[in-house]
Amino acid sequence: MIILAAFKIAFTGLRRNLLRSLLTMLGIIFGVAAVIAVVSLGNGAKAQVEKQISTLGQNVVMVMSGAASRGGFRMAFGTSGTLTLGDFDSIRKEVEGVAGVSPEVRSFAQVAVGNQNANPQIMGVGSDYADIRTWRFASGDNFTEADVRNANKVALIGKTTATQLFGGEDPVGQILRIKNAPFRIVGLLSPKGVNMMGSDQDDVVLVPYTSAMKRLTGDTTFRSLLVQAVEPTLLTSVQAQITELLRQRHRIQPGRDDDFLVRTQQEISEFATETSRVLTLLLGGVAGVSLVVGGIGIMNIMLVSVTERTREIGLRLAVGARGRDILLQFLIEALTLSVVGGLLGIGLGWWASDWLSGMMQSPTLIAANSVALAFGSAAMIGIVFGFFPAMKASQLDPIEALRYE
Repeated sequence: MIILAAFKIAFTGLRRNLLRSLLTMLGIIFGVAAVIAVVSLGNGAKAQVEKQISTLGQNVVMVMSGAASRGGFRMAFGTSGTLTLGDFDSIRKEVEGVAGVSPEVRSFAQVAVGNQNANPQIMGVGSDYADIRTWRFASGDNFTEADVRNANKVALIGKTTATQLFGGEDPVGQILRIKNAPFRIVGLLSPKGVNMMGSDQDDVVLVPYTSAMKRLTGDTTFRSLLVQAVEPTLLTSVQAQITELLRQRHRIQPGRDDDFLVRTQQEISEFATETSRVLTLLLGGVAGVSLVVGGIGIMNIMLVSVTERTREIGLRLAVGARGRDILLQFLIEALTLSVVGGLLGIGLGWWASDWLSGMMQSPTLIAANSVALAFGSAAMIGIVFGFFPAMKASQLDPIEALRYE
């Protein structure tokens, strides 16, 4: 009953100066809204990156060749072909916990069907590649290990390339010319969309890596390999085994740098989301400053309120109110300001998230924990910044308070 009476008195005091109360809450409102909007943008960006990385497949370990050096400058990993066919066979046969392995031989070339042509990415891959990437087929089927061994001229085609060359017609069974070499299309890949670099993954033609190396690129080494672990718990073990195996095969002495790079799908995801996470924390910190400023505003107004209501406080003390009753009254007033401001801020933050998503063409994801954090912070700020004015009010001398003009 005492708490309910204190809330009633608090609401009466706030309604008495409604405009001042609303202006005081603005700092809390905008602070909570900013925190929710910023965190929702960060969560949306993270979810989008994770979705794009998931298109790599499941339980994937990426092995990239060494970094080339030109003109004294060291380029990125994957620019120098240091991975050999022997490396590929050794990983497939000797590394435990591996479900599949596929090389990647990348190039761009003009492809043609009749009078239609396109310039998709041509990728030479193994028969495990579609399973590693969890790439389904809209029609047709995958090429076989026999096609790889015999360097047969067969191909899988992505949705974008198929639409450019065949329109709405099913391309399976059709002949596709790549650098004037005829390849028979055996499968149409289901759409995957863009990757985390913004490239269209469906603008692609997949052929056996033996065919690509023999007929298209002339390469004798690989720039990258995709390895799939049997289950997620084996990723670290598979990564360590591949690293040790390749160091032995490449005769890399202890203390010398590797001429290859091995990364798990989880590491790639963490690296890709690190930038957005740091930016979210930075902007969230700036938004948090708004909450602190709002708390200072609440303290300021509560101090003014204590001064204005000194005679009222003295009268309540004179008729039997205790100091803790006065303390509770003003604490509840400060808490009410912050809680109501927090609720309004949640509504504004929800609307701002939708507005920012449409304006920036970027997805947002409002998480319950971010809403709870923002609201809880607002309530805590109300208590912390309202405590000093409330304590000052509770310690007033009733006689001096009654004399106050």
